Amino acid sequence: MVLAQAGAEMRAMLRNGEQLLLTMVIPILVLVGFSTAPLLDLPGERRIDYVTPGVLALAIMSTAFTGQAIATGFERRYGVLKRLGATPLSRPGLMLAKTLAIVGVEIVQVVLIVAVALALGWRPVSAGPVGPILFVVVGTAAFSGLGLLMAGTLRAEATLAAANLVYLVLLGLGGVVFPIDRFPGAMQGVLELLPITALTTGLRLLLTGGSGFPYSELFVLLGWAVAGLALAALTFRWE
Repeated sequence: MVLAQAGAEMRAMLRNGEQLLLTMVIPILVLVGFSTAPLLDLPGERRIDYVTPGVLALAIMSTAFTGQAIATGFERRYGVLKRLGATPLSRPGLMLAKTLAIVGVEIVQVVLIVAVALALGWRPVSAGPVGPILFVVVGTAAFSGLGLLMAGTLRAEATLAAANLVYLVLLGLGGVVFPIDRFPGAMQGVLELLPITALTTGLRLLLTGGSGFPYSELFVLLGWAVAGLALAALTFRWE
């Protein structure tokens, strides 16, 4: 039943025009726009190599946090979750189904974004796939927990507004396309603690041949994942 629900959740996301805009179209537009237009000053570094890891992080946030928060909030409002609660599907089963659906959509996203990036000349430098995959998994857990926490505590309309606002703020401040070292020094320490900054920086270091494994960024993401999922489990309700 979990797999059937996961399949239904994934098909619903891929058929929803607004979800496709958020999870596929916007990340690819950001990738093409910021890697081809002279909008970034990156001495000694190719724009496509810098932008691609950030866009991968943006895509994960789009699906695991923004899209999931909005969809789950409206499912609760329209009684979809209440009806699911009357079925043998348990609350952990629903959480697992949503997680599997997110992972399925993320695989499609990564394939499309990597294909576009390679066509634009991206040449990743990585010691292997383990590090990037670990960051994607932990980042997904962190954003998924935050999305379910928001959907479980706010009204649907408030979730829609808040999720989109958070998306735009994290897109601008999280190092996705604009380096955080361009912000005032007092802000940089705070920005480095954001989940999108940790995910973006970790992927960027791993995919551009940075020295050493980004343990500090991984610990920041783990902290968000544990806190977000624990709070979501405590507050999530069917109706």
